[in-house]
Amino acid sequence: MVQSQDGGLHPAALSVSRANIFQICELQIDRQKMFAVVGIHGSCSVGAETERSTGPGFRHSPNCWYLRDWSIHSWIRQCVKYGARDKALYTLKNKVQFGMFPDDFTFNLLIDSFIKDKDFKGACSVVEEVMLQESFERISTQMLSLYALSKCLATTPELSWHEERNMGASLMLAGLKQENSVGFSAQLLGFALIGKVELSRGIHAVFHEMPLIWTSGYLGRALSVMNAVCDFRDVKLSEEVLDHVEKILQELSVISDGQNDTETTLDEEDELERQKLPEYINRFKELKEQLMSQDKIDSRSLESLVSALTQQTLTACEDADIAEYQKKVRDWEAERRQLIQRESEMKEKNQKERLSKQSVSAAQ
Repeated sequence: MVQSQDGGLHPAALSVSRANIFQICELQIDRQKMFAVVGIHGSCSVGAETERSTGPGFRHSPNCWYLRDWSIHSWIRQCVKYGARDKALYTLKNKVQFGMFPDDFTFNLLIDSFIKDKDFKGACSVVEEVMLQESFERISTQMLSLYALSKCLATTPELSWHEERNMGASLMLAGLKQENSVGFSAQLLGFALIGKVELSRGIHAVFHEMPLIWTSGYLGRALSVMNAVCDFRDVKLSEEVLDHVEKILQELSVISDGQNDTETTLDEEDELERQKLPEYINRFKELKEQLMSQDKIDSRSLESLVSALTQQTLTACEDADIAEYQKKVRDWEAERRQLIQRESEMKEKNQKERLSKQSVSAAQ
């Protein structure tokens, strides 16, 4: 069995045309029967707009289970190829309903396509899904994610509190994987953005449906990052990030002075955390002075720091990623070959049983 150049399953491997794939799947749905994994994969691998619109419908039906990694990858790849990234993003945002939980390579493919078109907000939407899946293990995913986030922040967008929380969590989780100036700067800004949501809306707004701990004190954790940098050699914090954190603290001080959102009700624990704000502000000033005295502040923006590191890092890890991806494709092909063989054997067995029953009925 071979794979087509567009990443989909070669039609010859299915022994049927792509048009027949949809006829077979629709017939199975009408009969309230399950259809095969290779069938749904075929529906994910098509290029026509009408067929590509039908693909998610098959997955969304109760008849289709056991979606494989290679089907998810093929679906995302086809959406990217034919300019339907909105469909890919929609299935990712509704991942529970569609069963779409991409691997690192698939996430990278989609993030990179948004970055190439300079759609950094779209790229950040994908990074948000990486964050929710906690899939920042691969270095290339970390760098593409941080690149998209820094580029988006450089445009100084107007963010809702949901977006601030999600962007903060993405910066923090990706930054934790990097023990360098980029990583610590991303952590600092990430913790500060989450801390802003915590003090303005309460800790429950922070961890609800998020891979974040429910213990209060995110601004305190931001200050801990600054303190850690004071003890690290060859690590600095972006001056732009420090300015951003200072601005967040100033905005929170206004809330603390009584100009709070009347729709937000804080519990006792949240109120206690808010009372620590003056202490956080003073501690921030002390740590910033200490960083300045130790020459631990980098005048470059987070965008510049990330861009420089991305150029160095992606080139170094590209060959290893390609080799691993090629191995994964071979494994996928072996699994598909096995499933097609199993399906063929089952059909042959069912055919023999049906003919045997017909013979017995005719003899009677």
